[in-house]
Amino acid sequence: MYTLTVRDQMMIAHSFTGEIFGPAQRLHGATYLVDAQFRRAQLDADGLVVDIGKASEVLAAILAEFNYRNLDDLDEFRGQNTTTEFMARVIADRLADAVAQGRLGRHASGLDALQVELHESDRARASYERTL
Repeated sequence: MYTLTVRDQMMIAHSFTGEIFGPAQRLHGATYLVDAQFRRAQLDADGLVVDIGKASEVLAAILAEFNYRNLDDLDEFRGQNTTTEFMARVIADRLADAVAQGRLGRHASGLDALQVELHESDRARASYERTL
């Protein structure tokens, strides 16, 4: 399986509900380093997994929806704990939608899967992988 990874970051604020989260129940911030990995079994005719420029642009556009925002204020996340794991899936699903809509260009048509990994710190990260 061939892979290509692009990286960006976002800064968000949020709070969690539930005693398991301890002090994170209060409003706090997080700066996530975000890796989006695209996978395919065979390279395309140009020898690419996906257009790296388009992949970077689309990832940046998706992250811009959340960057410098309090996720608690977004209607789509009302009542949801926006954990690192949860946000990895949200971003992966939006990337998958972008692939289906052709926003990553013709090179993305042969993609088999993608994975999004959010680095919450140098010691903790979570990811979500999905097929396309």
